[in-house]
Amino acid sequence: MAGSEQPREASGRRSRLRSFLLGGVVGASAVAAGIRRARRRRGRPVQAGLAAFESAPCYRELLERERSDGP
Repeated sequence: MAGSEQPREASGRRSRLRSFLLGGVVGASAVAAGIRRARRRRGRPVQAGLAAFESAPCYRELLERERSDGP
């Protein structure tokens, strides 16, 4: 019986090793994709908070409308 268990253990180990290696490759590619995305985002200027809202075209239109309506 001991002889018949060794091939099963060996195939199980190979299967686990293959799965581990495949997971490592998938994980590494996900990290690489994330880094590429992060680099692309840096090129664009980002406004935070109220500055982003105040520079929006719809807000500027609202201000112009309020100025033209008067007090």
